[in-house]
Amino acid sequence: MVRFAARTGWDLTENHHAKVLAEARATGKALIDLTESNPTRCGLADAGPLVAQLGHPRGGRYEPSSLGHPVARAAVGRYYAERGISVDAGWVVLSASTSEAYGWLFKLLADRGDEILVPAPSYPLLEFLACLEDVTLTPYPLLREEGWRVDLGALERLSGPRTRAVVLVHPNNPTGTFVRRDEADALAAFAAARGLALVVDEVFGDYAHGALPQNRLPSFAGHTGALTFVLSGLSKVVAMPQLKLGWIVVSGPEAIAAEAMKRLEVVADTYLSVSTPVQLALPEILGARVPVQRAILGRVQENMRVLDEVLAAAGGATRRLPVDGGWYAVLAVPRWHDEDGWVELLVREEGVIVHPGYFFDMPAEGFLVVSLLPEPGAFADAARRLAARLSG
Repeated sequence: MVRFAARTGWDLTENHHAKVLAEARATGKALIDLTESNPTRCGLADAGPLVAQLGHPRGGRYEPSSLGHPVARAAVGRYYAERGISVDAGWVVLSASTSEAYGWLFKLLADRGDEILVPAPSYPLLEFLACLEDVTLTPYPLLREEGWRVDLGALERLSGPRTRAVVLVHPNNPTGTFVRRDEADALAAFAAARGLALVVDEVFGDYAHGALPQNRLPSFAGHTGALTFVLSGLSKVVAMPQLKLGWIVVSGPEAIAAEAMKRLEVVADTYLSVSTPVQLALPEILGARVPVQRAILGRVQENMRVLDEVLAAAGGATRRLPVDGGWYAVLAVPRWHDEDGWVELLVREEGVIVHPGYFFDMPAEGFLVVSLLPEPGAFADAARRLAARLSG
């Protein structure tokens, strides 16, 4: 009998949520998916012209560069400059995705059994990535009653001798909240005092819902208070996850940041995972992002407006939590059913698919999460059904 690694011994049985969806689809029931967050399936933009850039003859020659092709790294630097953020291309490392970037950073920072502090609520992908690197995740709370502010006291209590880094998702997924400037300073001081790194996932950073309040930080890129790694990529910046290019921006005290770059170069050279055509096309791809982002923000804001209207008309039993940015809305729902109960009821009776809050480690029962990307007509239909059912 072949033995498999214990790290891949996941429970692969269908959970209740998956079974309910499978049963509904098996009956042929028409469903509106309010968990859809793949921008290539939401009718937002024609990706064809950008994808065509990959066929340019310049991509026919393979000239591997560990940290990424200079043309592509310079394009990432310009992307930040156009956002008013100073990033030297020499501190940029290209990867095939932010998921791969997480894996590289866990390799860089943590030995087997070391600990990474991660926010709760947040996106569940981190658990799988950490498992594959034999790293332990310890959640720290975001305080809902304080607008999802980082619980710095909890970070102090949770940080131990084997803690190596603090992960931030900025803006958070699914709460959509940006870190405050005073929080960022406190986090940098906390990390520097304990010899920890900050790993900041900023994939939704371009999608603030209007001008950010002055007390919110647009980006951690270029911050030098502690060793900091900012992650982003084409999956969200131009809504093209199929192009498979992400990046890490390294900053911090110069000596430790330089050491991190040397080690990351070896890690990246071991994989050389980013294709040459997408790297060489990156200036044109990033240069085309503005209309794509406008279309997404327009879609998100219109769907959120409709959601707010139907919830208000339904009488206020369910409400949307405040949000700074991103593609999701979190709903606080009545406790007449648990989250699985609401999900099942909405699928079976209304033909609407939503996420239970516990998928994202919400702090208590009573939350549902919906994507704001679906086509507006379908979204409005689903929102009306959802609001009517949740109002009793």
